[in-house]
Amino acid sequence: MKAEGFIASRLRFKEKMAIVAIAISFLVMIVAVAISAGFRREIRGSLSAVTGDVLLTNAAADLTGVSDPVCAKPSYLEALRAVNGVARIDPVIYATGILQTGGDIHGVLFKGTQADTASLGVRVPSSLAARLGIGPGDDLTAWFVGEKVKIRKWHVTALYDNPVETMDSQILYVPIGDLRRVADWGPDEVSLLEVGLDARHGSRLAIRHAADELGWIAALSARDDEDPLRAVAATERFAQLFDWLDLIDFNVYAILLLMTVVAGFNMISGLLILLFRHVSTIGTLKTLGMKDRSIAGVFLRVGARTVAIGMAAGNAAALLFCLVQGTTHVLKLNPENYFVSFVPVHVDLPGILAADAAAFAGILLLLLIPTLFISKVDPARTVKAE
Repeated sequence: MKAEGFIASRLRFKEKMAIVAIAISFLVMIVAVAISAGFRREIRGSLSAVTGDVLLTNAAADLTGVSDPVCAKPSYLEALRAVNGVARIDPVIYATGILQTGGDIHGVLFKGTQADTASLGVRVPSSLAARLGIGPGDDLTAWFVGEKVKIRKWHVTALYDNPVETMDSQILYVPIGDLRRVADWGPDEVSLLEVGLDARHGSRLAIRHAADELGWIAALSARDDEDPLRAVAATERFAQLFDWLDLIDFNVYAILLLMTVVAGFNMISGLLILLFRHVSTIGTLKTLGMKDRSIAGVFLRVGARTVAIGMAAGNAAALLFCLVQGTTHVLKLNPENYFVSFVPVHVDLPGILAADAAAFAGILLLLLIPTLFISKVDPARTVKAE
């Protein structure tokens, strides 16, 4: 064992409040990282499930393609599926409808998918079902207004909860074949192709890159008899929502910096006290020929050990909080303001390790400040006084 390590193992850091402050700082940092990752996972996952990450639609149509169908199986479909990150490509049909309950009229959007197979069955969002006073087993009549007004009676098969309750909460899921008959479309005509990306491609930049690549393939590979498709990223369609997520990430970075500074200055005060208590030890070590840099290494080892203890305690407390909140959702939110009804948490291990490493390194850099005191210690005075 080197001399610095041996001496450091004999010194004890007795400033308990500094350790508590470090633990609290790391608790706040890890919880902030987990909540940021939770928001991104919940909201991005909900958007992906409801609308997809990238939409391939008619270049002249709106983003639902209600009146302008596209081919469900373009000639370049396999090339689209081969794009890195693409997890699914689903044909869907949208149709606007009107529901009437009592004296109230509700405008809704029907979404036909291949996952819904019960003929004239409909899945209704829980929030809408509560307003309409309906549940599974009830019937629902809808009017579809076009060149001709068409009426369909749907059978409510299930209710579903949309975590992002303020986004597209009026979508009703029905079999794609039922909406194809409502629209009088052919067997290969759909409103759009909905592309879902895997979890590794969930960032704003990755979604945009995937949309660009899909758009280029659609533009360059389409035959002369195929309508051109445009690729629209969810980041473009819900730009304000992704801006809000970016703001959360910015706040997390601010919290990490602030908590690192708080923990660092608490450790500076604690290490200064430790240095003052061991002035004679510093003088003795200098007398024995140890350099200032080696002596600083002794006290930095003590500081690093103390920071590691506080970091471990803070991490343990943060992970316990994430476990409790993730399983019970005890902390609630107003979905009209935060898009979700509870505080989401997700243990993003790489993000947590990166935050720990950055904060640990930052605190140790701050601890270089009090070690400058060592160069001011005169061994002649301290040893003589002892």
